[in-house]
Amino acid sequence: MLNELGAEFVGTFILIFAATAAPIVNQKYNGVETLIGNAATAGLAVMIVILSTGHISGAHLNPSITIAFASFRHFPWIHVPAYIVAQVSASICASFALKGVFHPFMSGGVTVPHVSSSQAFMLEFIITFNLMFVVTAVATDTRAVGELAGIAVGATVMLNILVAGPATGASMNPVRTLGSAIAASNYHGIWIYLVAPTAGALMGAAIYTAVKLQGDEVDPTERQVRSFRR
Repeated sequence: MLNELGAEFVGTFILIFAATAAPIVNQKYNGVETLIGNAATAGLAVMIVILSTGHISGAHLNPSITIAFASFRHFPWIHVPAYIVAQVSASICASFALKGVFHPFMSGGVTVPHVSSSQAFMLEFIITFNLMFVVTAVATDTRAVGELAGIAVGATVMLNILVAGPATGASMNPVRTLGSAIAASNYHGIWIYLVAPTAGALMGAAIYTAVKLQGDEVDPTERQVRSFRR
């Protein structure tokens, strides 16, 4: 268990450090990263962490994903508190490391809503739904392209940031917001980033579970067709 928690801590640290650093650098150097750069940084971070630690801890990197996996029996509830502690502590450590390096530009890494609270909630809900739908597919369904999980999930993160980044920061992850909020002492709208991603992740896992075909529900010919299409 200690190996899994260590991998989850390091993986979350890498993700939060990279995903938060990009918008901080963008603020400090007058937009040098751009939205595409911010999205690519987070997507690449997710991809490399999944490829490097996914076989050890599952690379949840996100309390909402951990809770959704546990809710649908893909992860034991008894390990949920320890995983969340590892994720939260990694986020805080990464955020204060960034504060030490980039002070006083830490505010650039905080995810805050630039739309109404209801709009921000819906955006965070939908993009986390998208993320968890893909994560559930590649992590729990043997017919999905599990070998390419890092690429699939990283691309989803990048797509979501391109869509919602200017409006909400496209957190999709309570600890992406929590660590930087603590380091910058900016808690504006933080409840949105704690509640909406978790609700979206639960819905994403539920919908994939509902729509996926069981092995005995597909005849061999149809299975070949579906595989070819994918």
